[in-house]
Amino acid sequence: MKEHNLTEGSILKTLLLFAAPFLAANILQSLYGAVDLFVVGKYCTAESVAAVSVGTQVTQIITSLITGLTLGSTILIGQYTGSREFEMVKKIIGTTLTVFAITAVVLTVVMLVLERPLLMLLDTPEKSFALTMEYVAICLCGNIFVCGYNAISAILRGYGDSARPMMFVAIACGINVILDFLFVGAFGLGVAGTALATIISQGISMGIAVVYLKKKDFIFDFKWKSFYPVWDIVKKLARVGIPISFQELMVRISFLYLMAVMNRCGVYAASVVGIGSKYDVFAMLSATSMASALSALTAQNIGAGKPDRARKSLWYGMSFALVISCLFWLWAQLSPQSMLQVFTHDKNVIAAGEPFFHSCSYDYIMVTMVFCLNGYLNGKQKTVWTMVSCSLGALLLRIPMVFFFGKYFAGDLGMLGKIAPIVSGVMACYTLIYVVYGEKREKLE
Repeated sequence: MKEHNLTEGSILKTLLLFAAPFLAANILQSLYGAVDLFVVGKYCTAESVAAVSVGTQVTQIITSLITGLTLGSTILIGQYTGSREFEMVKKIIGTTLTVFAITAVVLTVVMLVLERPLLMLLDTPEKSFALTMEYVAICLCGNIFVCGYNAISAILRGYGDSARPMMFVAIACGINVILDFLFVGAFGLGVAGTALATIISQGISMGIAVVYLKKKDFIFDFKWKSFYPVWDIVKKLARVGIPISFQELMVRISFLYLMAVMNRCGVYAASVVGIGSKYDVFAMLSATSMASALSALTAQNIGAGKPDRARKSLWYGMSFALVISCLFWLWAQLSPQSMLQVFTHDKNVIAAGEPFFHSCSYDYIMVTMVFCLNGYLNGKQKTVWTMVSCSLGALLLRIPMVFFFGKYFAGDLGMLGKIAPIVSGVMACYTLIYVVYGEKREKLE
């Protein structure tokens, strides 16, 4: 199984061909949460919908941490693949898989201990509290699969292969859909059935990924002796991955604070935010996919000594992502009720959600620029900047605005929906300035 070279050929063609499986995989992975919410909305109560909505926000803490850390592996593997140092690539893979196995166990224990106080801090609606506890606890037990799948996907993407991660997530998504309808619709297990469907499908997918790669003579042999972690590589992974993970955590905390404010407005508001978060994922898929592709492509080209090629990839990628995100923005402006009706037919939820979708959908455009710029910077190992940038946006912009709007516009979901696009707009401006200034300085050097 050979690596995929991202340092030659047409820039636009290479970028789109590499990003397309990212996009497909992210669409499929997004269907996890969307199908969960759809099935619960179809067969269960509004309290159950709120439980899955809030519970998903909590489990996203783990996903955000893992995604940030694994991106460090993608970048390092990409750079060493670009410079053709394959023995180093093998060591990075072994270290990555070992570190993430340990991380999965630690995160599971910590989050199970913190689950109840965290849900209390979020002001989880009382009617949904027990159901949310049940959902989160079951999902946390599947952390080893979340870590394993994300680690393998990050390794493959750094190696230049974005197609196989798409294949593995497609398997997981298909199994998840079947189990959702079986556990919730046929067996009546409610939110517990949804959580069980998720962790079982992820476990099966991870197992299939390992078996497949072993049979295809992947660069890493998956033998016990190969899992020995190299301390110098652990430090490199930490240096690149921890800033990314920290920025993801800060952003997630700020959104959890928004969820807490919305939860105080009742079950209907909590449901609206939960549904809105699903559309956030879908509307931003082009941006997140392109950002991930840009990180890997930039890393390989920097490793190969081709910074101009990496630079051009950024502008191609951001232009493409903006076109897609604008289509979702247009849908939210013209028919927000049709977006809400996909997940619920509760008139109160739809009425509460329309003004929220009208205002928050501007974030689809603003955050696309932020994601693509950060993806490019991460590929250049400018992860400390992206950490500082996103942390400032979360701590100095989003949280104070949530506090202010929550205090003076409590219950006005239209006003609360304006927070995200304002924050992303400011972040896009100062990140763009940083990138343009940095490019000019590099050319002079």
